Amino acid sequence: MSDIAVERSEPIALKARLNEDWLALVIGLLVFAASLFSIAGTDLLGWAVTTSVYTDVTTALSPIAKAYAGLGGGGALIATYAALVIVLSLGVTTLGADARKFAIAFTAVFAFAYASWILGSYAHIAAVTPAEQQKFGIAWSLKLTNEGGFVVALLAGLIIANFFPRLADWLKEAIRPELYIKIAIVILGATVAVTAAARLNLASSLLLRGAAAIVEAYLIYWSIIYYISRKWFGFSREWSVPLASGISICGVAAAIATGGAIRARPAVPVLVSSLVVVFAVIEILILPFLAQTFLWQEPLVAGAWIGLAIKTDGAAVAGGGITESLIMAKAAAEGIHYQPGWILATTTTVKIFIDIFIGIWAFILGYIWTNHIDKGPDRAKPSEIWQRFPKFILGFIFVFAVSLWLAVGSTPEIAKALPAAAGEANVFRVIFFILTFFSIGVLSDFRKLWQQGFGKLAAVYFVSLFGFVIWVGLLISWLFFSGFKPPLAS
Repeated sequence: MSDIAVERSEPIALKARLNEDWLALVIGLLVFAASLFSIAGTDLLGWAVTTSVYTDVTTALSPIAKAYAGLGGGGALIATYAALVIVLSLGVTTLGADARKFAIAFTAVFAFAYASWILGSYAHIAAVTPAEQQKFGIAWSLKLTNEGGFVVALLAGLIIANFFPRLADWLKEAIRPELYIKIAIVILGATVAVTAAARLNLASSLLLRGAAAIVEAYLIYWSIIYYISRKWFGFSREWSVPLASGISICGVAAAIATGGAIRARPAVPVLVSSLVVVFAVIEILILPFLAQTFLWQEPLVAGAWIGLAIKTDGAAVAGGGITESLIMAKAAAEGIHYQPGWILATTTTVKIFIDIFIGIWAFILGYIWTNHIDKGPDRAKPSEIWQRFPKFILGFIFVFAVSLWLAVGSTPEIAKALPAAAGEANVFRVIFFILTFFSIGVLSDFRKLWQQGFGKLAAVYFVSLFGFVIWVGLLISWLFFSGFKPPLAS
C-alpha cells in the first residue's frame, strides 16, 4: 500500500466534487454558447482580454475583437476579471462556498495568474522564430511562445506555496484547480474541432496516423505504468489509476477525469497534477532541442513525438511550436525550406486524439471500477456508472461535436466565421489554464508534498518517463510518420 496519507473524503465532500463537474459543464457551455453569437453578427465576448508578445508592456493587452478596441487593454482586463469573478462567485455558492470570501481571494489569484501570463509573453521569453526576434529587435529568446506564461504561473504559485505559506493559505478559498481545468476542457472542444476540421481538409492521412499512434501508445503506456506503480512502488489502486492516466494520457486533465471516474479522493489527482506539470516544464526545456539534433530530417516524427511525450495541452503545443521553429531553422541551413505549420499541426493532431481518448478511457475505467473493483454485494447498475462518469467530459464531447458539425456540415459562411468564434472562447480557455497552473503551484508546498509521499510519486514518473514513455513514443512516432514530410515552401 502507498505511504501517502490523506484523509478519506466524507460523503458531503464527494457530493460537492460531483456538483463541481456539473458547474464546470454549465460554465463551459455558457462560454461556448456566447461565442457562437458572433457567427450571427452579435459579438458577446469580444471585450475579453488577450495578450500579445511584446517588448513594450503598454502594447501587451488588447480586447480580442477590434469592435471593442475603445476599451483598451486595461479596460478589457478589468471587464474580463469582472465577468469571471461574478460568474465563478455565483457558481461556487452551489458548492457551499462563501461567495464573498471567494471573490476576495479570487481577485488576488487572478492578479497573480494573469501577471504571470503577461510576463510569459515578454519577447525575450516568448518569441520563437528568428523573424519574431528581428521584429522585436532582440538577439535572443527562450523561445517558449507566450505559453511560457503557464511556466511563469506555475513558478509563481510554487514560490508563494513554499516561501509565503500564510499568503498561500489565504488564497486557498479561490485555489480550485479541478474546477478551472474542467471548465477549460469543456471550452477546449471548440478549438480542437476547428483544428481537426482544418486538418481533415488538408491532411486526413495525418489524422488517421495520429489516431492509430495514440491508441497503440497509450494502451502500452497505461498498463505498464499501472503495473510499475502497483508492483514496484506499492501504490494502491486509487493512486495508481490517476497516476497511470496522468503519465500516459494527458497529464492534468486525464488525472482529474479518471480520478473522478473511480471516485478518488480530491487530493489524489491534485498531487498527480502537480507532478505532471513539474515534469512537463522539464520536458519542454529538453525535448525540442533533442528533436532538432536527432530528428530534423524527419520533422513529422518529431512533431508526433512531442505530442506523445509531453503530457499537458499547453506544454505540448508550446513544445510543438518550439520544435517546429528549431527544425525549420536547421533544415533551412541545409537548403530545405518546409511550409510552416505542419510540424505543429502534427503535435496538435496527436493531442486532439489524446483529449478525445480521455473521455473514452474515463468511461471504461468508471465501468470497470463500478462492476469489478469498488462494488457492493449486488452488481452495479448502469445508473451507478453514469453517476461516476465525469460530467465535464460530456461538455467537451458536446462542444467538439457541435463545432465540428458547424465547421464541416454547415454553410460556408458559418464555417468561415467559426474560427473567430472559437478564438473568442479560447481566450477564456487560456485564462482557466493559467488559473489552473497557478493554483497547482500554490497547492505544491514541497515540504507537505514530501511528507505525503510526493517523492515516491516523482520516482514513478521518472522511471516511467525516462525508462520507456519517451522511447516508446519515439518508436511509435517513427513507425507512423517516418518518411511523411511537410510540403516544401514554394
